[in-house]
Amino acid sequence: MLYLGLAAALFLIAHFGIYLFQKYILFQPLPLGKRYRFHFNQPFDEHFIQVDEHAELNALYFPSTGGPSRGLILYFHGNADNLHRWGKYAVRLTDLGYDVLMPDYRLYGKSRGKLSEQAFYDDAEKVFHWGMAEFRPERVIFYGRSLGSAVASNLATRHEPELLILETPFDNITSAFRKRLPFMWLPVEFRFKFPNDRFLCDIRCKVVVYHGTWDELVPLRSAVGLKPLLKPEDEFVVIKRGRHGNLYRFSLFREHLARTLGNTPD
Repeated sequence: MLYLGLAAALFLIAHFGIYLFQKYILFQPLPLGKRYRFHFNQPFDEHFIQVDEHAELNALYFPSTGGPSRGLILYFHGNADNLHRWGKYAVRLTDLGYDVLMPDYRLYGKSRGKLSEQAFYDDAEKVFHWGMAEFRPERVIFYGRSLGSAVASNLATRHEPELLILETPFDNITSAFRKRLPFMWLPVEFRFKFPNDRFLCDIRCKVVVYHGTWDELVPLRSAVGLKPLLKPEDEFVVIKRGRHGNLYRFSLFREHLARTLGNTPD
């Protein structure tokens, strides 16, 4: 009985610990000093976007390296690190003929402000309007990776881009966590929702989802929860043996992404 009681106590401590510290589990920003200088193997411009009197976002703009620009991709990155890491991936899109605008979230990199779920959505709105006014693209595409998938999806409920691309998304945070750790039944809901499954119901543009069968952070079955919400013209692309951070290594992903972006209207 002693061991049973101890196991039950540890079980409850673990669950409530996850609930209490979920902010630190979900958000893993890596701050940078404002004087930090980025270095990438392609041209870029650095910007600071004032989103309110207490918050400022750092953003990088990468112009197309594949000839005349086909449009602007607004890229929302994952839950960890900062633009020092994520900016290196812009070349995958600029080589396909697109300009890329990539903001850091509050507390990430050089961005400042109080972090909250609503702030992610509100800041994306401000970045969208700033980018449209600054660069005046003829077309815009939203790209969300992992946590950024919910930011991009939410923005697409208010503005209709040419295309919404979701790489390694989840249906919602609570569901994704339970599917990641099925042995841990949570008696309480997560404070953070990031409900892609709710946002997709209100999205009219084409949606393309990429996910790997070996994703160690967001199980494929979490993303599969989005399939019933997709429209007939939407696509759900499964990369066999793909993990959370390596889909670009697979030719299926690279070729499909290039074909998808190449097939946007001229």
